[in-house]
Amino acid sequence: MSAAVRKVPMRQCTGCQEMKNKKEMIRVLKTSEGEILLDATGKKNGRGAYLCRSMDCLEKAIRSRGLERSLKVKIPDEVYETLKEELKCL
Repeated sequence: MSAAVRKVPMRQCTGCQEMKNKKEMIRVLKTSEGEILLDATGKKNGRGAYLCRSMDCLEKAIRSRGLERSLKVKIPDEVYETLKEELKCL
């Protein structure tokens, strides 16, 4: 018998709306304290939304308010600036 085929977890980008492999994406997290941050490990507790690893997708998510809808919270401009800086470092 052959080994069982593992299912690849897929997530939808809040910017471009494409379904991609979870490991190829970045998780944006809203913690229980209401803090918005990038979760590089993908394992922290909180509500998450996924983005492709491109600045274009972050820009699209900001324009369409996709992150705000996914995280169910109003996101201030300073937080978006912080996310842009963190994304440049990755």
